[in-house]
Amino acid sequence: MNFFDRLHDRIRMVNSVVSVGLDPDPARIPNHLSDYDLPRWAFNRRIIDATHEHAAVYKPNAAFYEDPDGWAALEETIAYAHGKDVPVLLDAKRADIGNTTRQYAQILETVDAITVNPYMGRDSLQPFLSNEEAGVFILCRTSNPGGEDLQDLELESGEQVYERIAALADLWNDNDNVGLVVGATKAEELEELREQVPDLPFLVPGVGAQGGDAEAAVEYGLSGEVGLINSSRGIIFAGENQGTEFATASEQAAKRLKKRLNQYRE
Repeated sequence: MNFFDRLHDRIRMVNSVVSVGLDPDPARIPNHLSDYDLPRWAFNRRIIDATHEHAAVYKPNAAFYEDPDGWAALEETIAYAHGKDVPVLLDAKRADIGNTTRQYAQILETVDAITVNPYMGRDSLQPFLSNEEAGVFILCRTSNPGGEDLQDLELESGEQVYERIAALADLWNDNDNVGLVVGATKAEELEELREQVPDLPFLVPGVGAQGGDAEAAVEYGLSGEVGLINSSRGIIFAGENQGTEFATASEQAAKRLKKRLNQYRE
């Protein structure tokens, strides 16, 4: 079974398309965890314990782990999530050329899926794409305002750049392991991209703290019941001012988001 087959089973088992982003900003971790050897791991463990029944995947962002203690915390986090039978999607936006990208792709021995950047073309993604068991989410249409600087540019073909990325991703999906990262803040673009690539699952960020369109995210983000709607800060920091009860608030936030999304899945 490849990643999307396993994800399909996970979504059915927990009745959820929620991706919980594990972005443990050290400045926002509760003070009572600061004395632990790995505060980020201590924080993530409690979040996982509280939310795993509502999580289709966990999505740690590599930017929050890029120091020695951070990588140790990430390793512990991945192993613990797997112990709860939850897949892990590393939000790393990797890609490069030659041996460098082959080194980047080795992380797929540890995580189940990854986000990648298509700017350097197919050869920069090939080591990821050739891994038949892993999921590869290609950045396509992002929700940040600056995304328009490049993604909205019109090509000679009449396509915009993000539309061309979607078309290429569809062509590169030889192993049925490709998805797209598509922001939730513009419902009409989600709809257009779904029409263009009906078989590619979307990872849709922006529904939580960024206020994206939850109904559109579900209606157009899922392909064959498979897709992911991500919330990071809206879940993990839901109890930011609640001291030792922070994880309880995160559980409630994840449960609310699952319920909110599921009303559009039925």
